[in-house]
Amino acid sequence: MFLKELMPPNIILVHGEANKMGRLKHKLITQFADRKTKIISPKNCQSVEMYFNSKKMEKTIGRLAEKTPEVGETIMAPDDLHVFSQLSTTNISQRITIAFCGAFGVLKHRLKQIFESVESLPNEESEGPVFGVHERLTVKYESEKHISLHWRSDPISDMVLDSVVRSPS
Repeated sequence: MFLKELMPPNIILVHGEANKMGRLKHKLITQFADRKTKIISPKNCQSVEMYFNSKKMEKTIGRLAEKTPEVGETIMAPDDLHVFSQLSTTNISQRITIAFCGAFGVLKHRLKQIFESVESLPNEESEGPVFGVHERLTVKYESEKHISLHWRSDPISDMVLDSVVRSPS
């Protein structure tokens, strides 16, 4: 029988004729006499309260275990995914070049008014100035008419990028 394999701690009988439900309840009580299964057949609109005791335990592995002991499932840092599973991650670096005719310094100043962290960065690749926004987005001066935005795609970086592209300049 399905219920014997499942071995539920509670069985609630609903949606049936009272006499048939009573016989089914009695039969189930007999079948589950050796277990602590609670069998309930409430009347229509009668409330039933159940209390569940659940213990959750987390298993933290890899670099994440060095930082935070957690509590139930296996948790790991994304960098450890390929080490402890057959899954892998991919980082997508994106770049967009957009037309910008304003002063680059004014853009930086305006973004400082919006974002808490806007810092100048060293520029090893080209001659123009570069700054970072929240260590997630890099803004580079490309020419008098263009700037480029560089970021690693993730939900937070994408949100920062959207805010920069849509900010008044």
